[in-house]
Amino acid sequence: MNTGNLAVNPHAEQPTSLIALSRSFWRNRQLILQMTRREVVGRYKGSLFGLAWSFLNPLFMLAVYTFVFSVIFKSHWGTGDAESKAQYALVLFVGLIVHGLFAEVLTRAPTLVISNVNYVKKVVFPLEILPIIAMGTAIFHAIVSMIVLIAAFALFNGFVYLTALFLPIILFPFIVLTMGVAWLFASLGVFLRDVSQSIGMMMTILFFISPVIYPVTAVPEKLRPWLQVNPLTFAIEQTRDIVIWGKFPDWSGFGLYSSIAICVAWGGFSWFQKTRKGFADVL
Repeated sequence: MNTGNLAVNPHAEQPTSLIALSRSFWRNRQLILQMTRREVVGRYKGSLFGLAWSFLNPLFMLAVYTFVFSVIFKSHWGTGDAESKAQYALVLFVGLIVHGLFAEVLTRAPTLVISNVNYVKKVVFPLEILPIIAMGTAIFHAIVSMIVLIAAFALFNGFVYLTALFLPIILFPFIVLTMGVAWLFASLGVFLRDVSQSIGMMMTILFFISPVIYPVTAVPEKLRPWLQVNPLTFAIEQTRDIVIWGKFPDWSGFGLYSSIAICVAWGGFSWFQKTRKGFADVL
């Protein structure tokens, strides 16, 4: 896509409907795929192990967290069985993957527009796809981690639950919700540079208030409703249910979560489209 010499009016009104979002995604699908592939390859270009780092990084982090929490802190998931360190590691890994996807996208979101100033002022470029490209990169790493998770589960248990086939369905609304927040942060990052400075702290806090390293049952009962408000809780718990415990998804909860995810995505996209006409003035 050669857009280098095309002029654009950065102050033009942009469509905000879900139909416009769907059309933009479909119209720019090849561009999204190409730029996502370029980001993934570029991240590991020149390194000794190349794309192998996408496998090694989650394995290293899994080993560290497992050692700290299951060996030093003697943490258990409370399944009632003779819980092995391997089982604890797999349950923990699920939380790390879901939180990692969310954190990777939102950590990058506030700087997506700032780092692509030429796309704002000098060329015809669909700025709304920048968070989608960031999501595509995060999804690639999440898929690699999920492959590692399922392979490890099969290795330690000798089988894989068929309910794991529901994984893409369960995670789709979580991805949609994350996109809505990413569009919001991408816009706010242009006007409020403090957003990019505070996002790392926000993701760290979210890590500890999400059921990543502990089960929901470990939280005092009176605080559990607040934990359910956390956007990561449902995705983490449902992923564990279908992959680790072999349970079917909670379809009623899935329907509610999906409805909320669509509203968040629409709200974030609308905010991004309405505020993007001010990007050129700030940048």
